[in-house]
Amino acid sequence: MTQTGETLEKREIDSVREKPNRIVIVGGGFGGLACASKLGGAPVDVTLIDKRNHNLFQPLLYQIATAILSPADISEPLRRTLGKERNVDVVMAEVVGIDAKRKAVLTRDGAPVEYDTLVIATGSVDNYLGHDEWRQHAPGLKTNRDARRVRETLLLAFERAELTLDPDERHKLLTFVIVGGGPTGVELAGAIAELGAFLLRRDFRNITPEELNIILLEAAPGILSGFDKKLSRYALKRLEARGVDVRVNTPVEAITAGEVTAGGEKIPTGCVIWGAGVKATPVAEWLDVEPQRGGRVPVATDLGAIGFEDIYILGDAASVQGEDGPFPALAQVAKQQGQYLGRKLRGEAEGRHDVAPFRFRNRGITAVIGRNAAVFQSGRFKLTGRLAWWLWAIIHVYLLVNFEKRLLVSVQWIWTFLTGQRNARLIDDKT
Repeated sequence: MTQTGETLEKREIDSVREKPNRIVIVGGGFGGLACASKLGGAPVDVTLIDKRNHNLFQPLLYQIATAILSPADISEPLRRTLGKERNVDVVMAEVVGIDAKRKAVLTRDGAPVEYDTLVIATGSVDNYLGHDEWRQHAPGLKTNRDARRVRETLLLAFERAELTLDPDERHKLLTFVIVGGGPTGVELAGAIAELGAFLLRRDFRNITPEELNIILLEAAPGILSGFDKKLSRYALKRLEARGVDVRVNTPVEAITAGEVTAGGEKIPTGCVIWGAGVKATPVAEWLDVEPQRGGRVPVATDLGAIGFEDIYILGDAASVQGEDGPFPALAQVAKQQGQYLGRKLRGEAEGRHDVAPFRFRNRGITAVIGRNAAVFQSGRFKLTGRLAWWLWAIIHVYLLVNFEKRLLVSVQWIWTFLTGQRNARLIDDKT
């Protein structure tokens, strides 16, 4: 071989060796976005894939559903969020599978996306407990579309109740059923009660707040089961003081158009909202492994999928054992995991391999019942009332994606607090 041929061959080998590691992140939620942000500027090529073009602060979707906030207040285009990171590319596509042997992510409409390292952060979906036919009648709150649909149903029910002369039809339209007594259900019930009390007293002429009938159904013996019993009892009392009919030990038996059957009783209703739990996206199916509880996939202490090389799983799709059992499906868990894995992968790309196992630092759990009423728990520390309400607000504002969103949401909250007005009360045209 000539000297020139040897030189060209050496350059080709060096080029292969110097090619950056291809990291593909599936999911632009809390975990995926945190991981991508930590990898910004690192000597790797990052591709983030999501079926939506925006990130979304899901804990505040109920406020879109109850006309406190608008979708743009809690969402931002992923390309804008990651635009300054020149080594990060964003692909809008729906993932339908993973070919672990070929190291490729399969999408519905495009070519497979090859990877050297794969991060799965696809979150969770509503769990209808084997009754997926209920979905069309009882939407959950996982997307902006879900929240807008619930908001439209609520507002249309008020408008139709204002017009009808039939008392039975009015009672049905003003009966709202929320399935699930966790934080989502509790926060929805309190927000709908406040929305109805303000709107019906101020802006309507033929219906009154006393006619509003909000029913919260919970199959367990109490609401907010993840909280201390003292906090659960406080939340129950505050909801009842707002006129919410809380029914525990009452599992749902059937949901059809305009009717819910629970505890042997048929409940005519103008709106049903599902908040009775979630399950992981079909990651176990993609990887052809046996899922654990809630559809989660077991991972090691470094968040690597057990039985796979170069595949990591974050957030609601991952089953990680902490000191007190599996980590809960919380935004703070996914965000901390994303930050940890981003630092780990960045360190490996820069030649450092001394990252310790993931350790979750619990910042506490919180739920709001309504104005000046919330619960907060962190270990043995418990708080209720106005202080907990302020703490809830501070935590949620802090977790928003950037300063602009924090400012927008804060201004809207202050305006709503001072005036009671809900400015996002728009019903979309059907044309």
